[in-house]
Amino acid sequence: MTESEKLVMGIETEALLKSATARESWRIFGIMSEFVEATDRLAAIKPAVTMFGSARIPEGTPYYELAEKTARLLSDSGFSVISGGGPGIMEAANKGAFFGKSPSVGLNIQLPHEQQSNPYQDISQTFRHFFARKYMFVRFASAYVVMPGGFGTLDELMEALTLIQTGKARKMPIILVCSDFWKGLVDWFRDTLVREKMIDPEDMNLIRIIDQPEQVVEAIFKHYEARPFSPLPAERELMLNL
Repeated sequence: MTESEKLVMGIETEALLKSATARESWRIFGIMSEFVEATDRLAAIKPAVTMFGSARIPEGTPYYELAEKTARLLSDSGFSVISGGGPGIMEAANKGAFFGKSPSVGLNIQLPHEQQSNPYQDISQTFRHFFARKYMFVRFASAYVVMPGGFGTLDELMEALTLIQTGKARKMPIILVCSDFWKGLVDWFRDTLVREKMIDPEDMNLIRIIDQPEQVVEAIFKHYEARPFSPLPAERELMLNL
């Protein structure tokens, strides 16, 4: 390669890098707009419970029916129900809330293989960026109800646990529904993470395993007996620093 060709290639490479940097800078405005739009749209849904679970669970199966019943009881008890807006457990959660007394909220995500939104949403918000969507799951929740699920569900569960454990989010109920499904994971937390001192024994108190939908609702109300559902001023400040 001649010196002239090297010079031309260098100029072209620099131009491409500048173009990519400019696109990244402008993309920040798109991310900001997602935060602003979602915050405005969801401001009136408090108190709310975020429900997580697998997209692969078909209607008519025990997990689907359990999620639907739990969401219906939460909705009739005055909680908006937030899900990821897709199929499976997300659909069951939205469906239960949709036919209840409180809003059913779906926080949908654009994926390469596009996620199909379920039809049971009073409020539907679509995101391009996972982290903006995940922030909204946390931002408006008074409790987390975690149904059986795969990597995505585990990701959301671990993020909730991490935020609360590290003091970046307020303490709230994290309820794992279906003891048969979750027992092995929770036993591993206790037998390995606690034993190896990767977490403190007290961190296990962040999690509750409950099987019955009625007990899920009862546990959430019990947590808030002596305090409001809305974040306290110091807790609001925490949320600004997520």
